[in-house]
Amino acid sequence: MSTIEQIAAQLQGYDPQAMTADGVQDFLARLVTPVRDVLELPLFEALGRVLAADVISPFDVPPHDNSAMDGYAFSGSQLAPDAALELRVIGTALAGKAWQGSVLPGQCVKIMTGAVMPAGLDTVVPQEFVQLNRSGDVERITIPVGLLRTGDNRRLRGEDLAQGKAALQKGELLTPARLGLAASLGLETVKTWRPLRVAYFSTGDEILSLGEAPREGAVYDSNRYTVFGLLSRLGCQVIDMGVVRDDPALLEAAFTDAAAQADAIITSGGVSVGEADYTKAMMKKLGDVAFWRIAMRPGRPMAVGRISSIKSAFSAYPASTGSYGKSSNEQGAMLFGLPGNPVAVMVTFLAFVRPALLRMMGAKPEPTLLLKAHSTEAIRKKPGRTEYQRGRVSTAPDGSLQVKTTGSQGSGVLRSMAEANGLIVLHHGQGNVAVGDEVDVMMFDGAM
Repeated sequence: MSTIEQIAAQLQGYDPQAMTADGVQDFLARLVTPVRDVLELPLFEALGRVLAADVISPFDVPPHDNSAMDGYAFSGSQLAPDAALELRVIGTALAGKAWQGSVLPGQCVKIMTGAVMPAGLDTVVPQEFVQLNRSGDVERITIPVGLLRTGDNRRLRGEDLAQGKAALQKGELLTPARLGLAASLGLETVKTWRPLRVAYFSTGDEILSLGEAPREGAVYDSNRYTVFGLLSRLGCQVIDMGVVRDDPALLEAAFTDAAAQADAIITSGGVSVGEADYTKAMMKKLGDVAFWRIAMRPGRPMAVGRISSIKSAFSAYPASTGSYGKSSNEQGAMLFGLPGNPVAVMVTFLAFVRPALLRMMGAKPEPTLLLKAHSTEAIRKKPGRTEYQRGRVSTAPDGSLQVKTTGSQGSGVLRSMAEANGLIVLHHGQGNVAVGDEVDVMMFDGAM
């Protein structure tokens, strides 16, 4: 029994001719396997990578009690519930230069944000809340009654992170904030999973590459450029294999060469009913592949599975760039055979391929974040399929989010996709949407 068959046997009601969007996501979560090669990278090279190990804090953060404000530090035990507090200023504590000395009752120390709290002091009053009085060389402050409680405006040692605890966890994507956190711990390098190598190509005799002269019945290939952008945003090492004609020998060369050097292969075109069957036939010949009809719009046809990593004798395509070597996935390369229509390619990538690739990258599985927005127009929708409508989210006068579609929703209309900033997700069991109804939106920012 193949892997595809084994997973299908675990799923109730599995029907490749009537897959739900949720069913596809569940299936892919079971099918993909993460990479296992670890790279230790300098922080400047680690942005967008996935942590292969927890980042452990080597010390307490902050490493000492310190002030959260510019103000005056004193012992909070002197605060009274019914009287203002007057204190004499006897020195200044600066950030990066601890103040030395003893502070007696009735005294305080001027302190800057981040400065170490002097011994015995536990409370800070912000400078803008005190009355300052000078008499010669003597400086005093008066703190109004009821303004503070003991411990206010003090950051405790280890409050953010305790020594030996995980500051960042395995499987987290290294965002700019997380890079900064690692740097704040004095770490020069972090352990990450290596980037995924993803090969992609378009199929079909009707596809023109840029630079070719127009001809009747042919269209320029936009899919390679949108897929390149989607993969690059995800931090993948991209292997562009161009356009592959409807020729069995060329298709076999493309698939086997791609599988020899990539962790995943993405194709566009050649999986719909009625199209030339060379692509489907080659997928079946070289791998363990399922062909689905998904209850969704756009993007109904899709192929998934694995392609053998046996090296082709054709060697028709250049080796991948970089210093990571060939694919280490002994099970073969994951295959995602997407529809040919440009919008369907992007929608199926965002809905299914991107979450699967993140799992392969070693990222912790997380549900796709959906925002709620009120529809400014009526949308027709029949229950029984998931629809992804191109939409533009904006802020309504009352401050809430609103969304409207960006025109024609045909799966070949790229303009409406380019004008959108998210996809309105109308779920499988959902019906018509009325003006003002709340809908889910998958935002592009961060995903594209």
